[in-house]
Amino acid sequence: MANAASGMAVHDDCKLKFLELKAKRTYRFIVYKIEEKQKQVIVEKLGEPAQSYEDFTASLPADECRYAVYDFDFVTEENVQKSRIFFIAWSPDTSRVRSKMIYASSKDRFKRELDGIQVELQATDPTEMGLDVIKSRAS
Repeated sequence: MANAASGMAVHDDCKLKFLELKAKRTYRFIVYKIEEKQKQVIVEKLGEPAQSYEDFTASLPADECRYAVYDFDFVTEENVQKSRIFFIAWSPDTSRVRSKMIYASSKDRFKRELDGIQVELQATDPTEMGLDVIKSRAS
């Protein structure tokens, strides 16, 4: 199931873990990595439900691209408990140009595999995906 644009396949585990996050809320977040040698997207890290947004951001490498999904819980002004599933394309300015290109060209194809994404964010530095940004995009 390779993508014609970038030649990336998506490991089945990526979809399975996402479905567990979405349906069963087994995880708080999932970090995905492209394995360039195998030309596929794999699950790199799973966050436990009790982990915080800070734990999530700390799990993203400072100088390498990643895809990530984060299940954000919040309370509306009407005091209703809600959650939004965020897709974050992490592409730090300090990462390799080749890596940025591969992640950019594979993003839409990979995102389509994850049915149920509600909000998408593109971030090149931590301030672009701070908790304040997440909160404002969630509502």
